[in-house]
Amino acid sequence: MKAIFINGGPRKKWSTYQMLEKAMEGAKDAGSEVEIINLYDYNFIGCKSCFACKLKNAKTNGLCAIKDEITPILEKALNADVIVMGSPIYFYFTTGVLRSFMERLMFPILSYNPKVNEKTGEVESSLLGRTVPTAMIYTTGAPKEAAEEFKPNLDANKYFLETLYGYTETLYAHFTYQFKNYSKYDVPEGLEESRSKQRDEQFPKDLKNAYELGKRLVEKAKE
Repeated sequence: MKAIFINGGPRKKWSTYQMLEKAMEGAKDAGSEVEIINLYDYNFIGCKSCFACKLKNAKTNGLCAIKDEITPILEKALNADVIVMGSPIYFYFTTGVLRSFMERLMFPILSYNPKVNEKTGEVESSLLGRTVPTAMIYTTGAPKEAAEEFKPNLDANKYFLETLYGYTETLYAHFTYQFKNYSKYDVPEGLEESRSKQRDEQFPKDLKNAYELGKRLVEKAKE
């Protein structure tokens, strides 16, 4: 059992990383091997529409044909039993590096010519041939109420993960702590106090939820 955790945030050890780290801890306690990848450590591009993965009798076998620094990571993800990706929210979306990674990860296993499962009658849009529990973890500086505005933008991630991997969950951490020293930044008065309260009272609960998520996904993978 192998679970891979993808950090799409640029800052190591901050909110997104901490959430992924807790999810990884839960997965490990559930009996899985675990590994975390920091995407900002790698030089790579998104899909470039070469369509090598869509050729008849394609030999890519679900792996992006572009060869660069994330090719080994994509290979690991292709063979993983659990995949969890995390990102802070920038301008109502995930980071650009995570978006590029997801293009390279998911497009090669998307079938342009889906088959119908003879037993279930369902259309099989994925070339993966098995269920892989997945999850998206989002951290945002927005309060929970304000975050409702951009959540519809992220529905596509949920849709494609569900379609291509068979199972997915989504977890949010809202109003996360942003700076080590708020006095250096041009922010509203009192913001540090309110975020500190959120960090001290709510974020531990968010971390617990992340732990349970990682544990739950591995248990799901064992079914």
